[in-house]
Formats: sequence, C-alpha cells, structure tokens
Amino acid sequence: MPTFDPKTVLLQDAVTGEIPKEQATLVMKEFMQTSAITQLAKYEPMTKPVKTFTYLAEGPGAYWVGEGERIQTSSAKWLTAKMTTKKLGVIIPVSKEFLRYTVADFFTQMQPAIKEAFAIKFDQAALFGTESPFETGVSIMERINASGQKITSGAGAGSGSSVYDDLAAVMALVEDADKDPDAFTTIRRFRQKLRAAKDNNGLPLFNQVTSDATPQALGLPIGFVDSKSWDKSKAELITGAWDYARYGILQNIEYAISQEATLTTIVDEGGKPLNLFERDMFALRATMEVGFTTLADNAFAALIPATDGAAA
Repeated sequence: MPTFDPKTVLLQDAVTGEIPKEQATLVMKEFMQTSAITQLAKYEPMTKPVKTFTYLAEGPGAYWVGEGERIQTSSAKWLTAKMTTKKLGVIIPVSKEFLRYTVADFFTQMQPAIKEAFAIKFDQAALFGTESPFETGVSIMERINASGQKITSGAGAGSGSSVYDDLAAVMALVEDADKDPDAFTTIRRFRQKLRAAKDNNGLPLFNQVTSDATPQALGLPIGFVDSKSWDKSKAELITGAWDYARYGILQNIEYAISQEATLTTIVDEGGKPLNLFERDMFALRATMEVGFTTLADNAFAALIPATDGAAA
C-alpha cells in the first residue's frame, strides 16, 4: 500500500484525514498564541476524553513548638475536579482552485483562518459561556456572576472614579478572596482608556516600553483578545488568579471537505444559505477536542459596562 505523502497528494484526492503533522503543529501553536484562555489558564495534559485531577486548595499549617514538645500535624486540603473534552469544529468555505493544491500546501495557506476560528469559538465559550458545550457555570463570567465579584465602570472608588480606581477595585475583589490576580484580559478598544489613564501620582497607568513588550497596568500584564471573542455587553475587562482556570487538548486536528453541502450558518448576498455546488466552492471542516473548566467562583472579577451595572 503506497504511503500517503501530504507534499505530493492533491487535496481533491485526500478529502478526509488528519492535517499533516507539520501544519497541524503550526496551527496548534498559533491557536495557543491567539486564544486568551490558552495564554492565561493552566494547561492540563489529556490522554482520554474525561480527566479527573486533584489540586491543592489549602496548604498544611505550621505550629509553634516548645522545647521537647511534639510537633502537631495537619494535612493539606486537596480537592478533585473533572474536565471533559468536547469536539470543536470550524467550517471554512473556499474556492475550488485550492483543490489543486497539495494537502501540505493547502493547510499552510489555511493556518491563519483555522487557528483564528478555533481561538474565537473556544474563548467565547470559556470566557462568557457563549454556545458553550462545557458544564453550566464553569465559564469565567458565569463564575463572576455567581460570586458577584464585579465593579461597574466608573464606580471603582465612588462617583467620578478613574480607570486606575476601577482596575484597583477589580483586583481588590480577587484579593479579598485571598487570591492573587495575575493578569488582565480585555479587547483592544479598551486600550484607549488605558493610554489616557493616570495613577494617583499623575503617572501613566498603561506601561508598554516597546511595541513588542507585554503591556502592563498596576503591575499586571494585559492580554488583548480578538473582539469577536468578547461579549462587550457583559464585561469591559476581566482579571483573575488564572491557575484556577484549566484547559486541555486531546486529539490531533482532523479535516473533511465537501463540495455539495449547503451551509445554513453562512448566507450569500441575497440572504440565502450558501450552496457550495451553485457557487463552485467547497468547504473545509476541521475539528479538534478541547476541554475547559474552572475551580473556584471567587478567583475572577470583572469591570462591567455602566449600563449593565445600572440595570443590575
């Protein structure tokens, strides 16, 4: 039986299978560099669809000991969590000209589109619970709503508060729960507020020494998320002790192509579902299995829009 060589086999002759290893590795790397969750949360290696793991919720105590006295003992508090992977799929309509590419060349071309689609969908579910296949209540914003750890924009230190006050107040919510916030995440539109903000000494709040340096505010790094991943009606900015968020990746990226499907979620200029046969196109479906969970309600906090705060 001949060996499948993705560098020579045309895509039209290999309509299903795994994305070639080199290209799959690059897609996965770019996905992890693009997704907010994969950059903030802690990675849990997964070898099967359901993983049960323990984490340290409370360390052992220490005691003062007098001369000749027996040292007391105490045990650490370990809790158990479960994470289940779900299949994440993206469908990308493409011109039939790509069918004449080799499998390897095609996926080299499609890397940006695949990684962006994966990252957006995963972040939507993990951050806000949007169309989430994961357990109810485990998304970051669901945890924040459960704990009530949110500050209305402009209310960080009373009426007329500054961005500095708002961010300090959001951090304080996590610190009041005896946890250390270690990063902010928001969308690029919020960068405008950060650039104009000053701390209580009149110094710039936003710190980015060079264009390729990680931006910071109040000593914490800031990660900027694709606006398509973010629900602006629910939060302007989120912080947290991100070790309390976990994610895992189970399988390699698989693909299948179709030349005859009708894509009901994509419409043409007439508002009708996109018919691939009529348009002389094909669709690539790529899938991967990812897991996500969070371990505590009080590990995260959000700065929410003033309109939401007024309505709450």
